[in-house]
Amino acid sequence: MSITITGGTGTLGRRVVETLRAAGQSPSILSRRPGADHVVADLQTGAGLPQALDGTETVLHLATNRRSDARATQHLLDAARAAGVQHLVYVSIVGVDAVPLGYYRSKLACEELIAGSGVPYTIVRATQFHEFVADFLRPQRRLPRVITLDVPVQPISTTAVAERLAALATTAPAHGRVDDLGGPEVLPLAEFARQWVEARGAAPEAARRRVVEWHLPGRLADAYRAGLHTTGVPGPGIPFAEWAATTP
Repeated sequence: MSITITGGTGTLGRRVVETLRAAGQSPSILSRRPGADHVVADLQTGAGLPQALDGTETVLHLATNRRSDARATQHLLDAARAAGVQHLVYVSIVGVDAVPLGYYRSKLACEELIAGSGVPYTIVRATQFHEFVADFLRPQRRLPRVITLDVPVQPISTTAVAERLAALATTAPAHGRVDDLGGPEVLPLAEFARQWVEARGAAPEAARRRVVEWHLPGRLADAYRAGLHTTGVPGPGIPFAEWAATTP
């Protein structure tokens, strides 16, 4: 099977490439820069896309750009349709149709473009990655207090998401969305912050004292507090505490 991946050099993309290779596949990575297993094209302008997708059966669309996702996705869809791509798999975010955030609206617009493109497709929405939570906390590591929001989160390992995407890429198109994908725990962000601080060597009591919750007003914060960005049910992958214990 011929598979081309956008965003194949990113946090999730690297895991997907590794997973597919372990399963005996040889995916191509669509990139603006030459490299091993790269096909060179530019999603933002469409340059090189027809050549990059020539002969491709399946496209995994993982690339994201907060300012121009819809434009890049439209360029990809135009080229995929012309190349006769048989399956496009898109990773979106849980809650894009419920949380009033600009980036989420952009992801929802991409879903709608894909659904109306005529290209056979599968869409899977995932919750935030463990790395996202860590990136929120890591800049505060030297502060006397770690500030979090009073919202629940459901972080998931990129390995679990990669395994799901690799499986979807090698099966028939769903012609719609499949079940949302979330991590094994839905907990307050403050609890994940305590787990992160403990993993950095603090005693449990010290970790509890260091974490402070902030109540942010507004519709966006209300949507997060309501858990609209979570699946509400446990999902696959290792818990955040286990991941944090082995992550620098």
